[in-house]
Amino acid sequence: MDPLGDMLTRIRNAQLVRHSTVLAAYARLHERVLEVLKREGYIRTYATRERAPGKNEIVIELKYHQGAPAISEIARVSRPGRRVYSRIKDLPRPHNGLGIAVLSTPVGILSDGEARAKNVGGEVLCQVF
Repeated sequence: MDPLGDMLTRIRNAQLVRHSTVLAAYARLHERVLEVLKREGYIRTYATRERAPGKNEIVIELKYHQGAPAISEIARVSRPGRRVYSRIKDLPRPHNGLGIAVLSTPVGILSDGEARAKNVGGEVLCQVF
């Protein structure tokens, strides 16, 4: 099972059918990735709510621009069976810098631009365009 991959697939599928919100399981990693997507302008917002006692979920509000989804492509890069790490000089530039890569670094979950600014590399979690 890949919970982060599941969340990314839920976002992709919801935008294909033009839903305004989508639900995903709560995890701190998911919340940090969504914070990066929000900072970079790919989602409108997200909120955590309690589904059952001790069980939380995240409500993600998707973003559209003139009817088109803000996210054209979203793909998992590093998977549980194949981890992908990148040094600072080898950080990916999705779609020649038009997209972003989300990384797990020693200083937290960052976009590729933020990682370059802080001069850190790490595990490439996903790419968004």
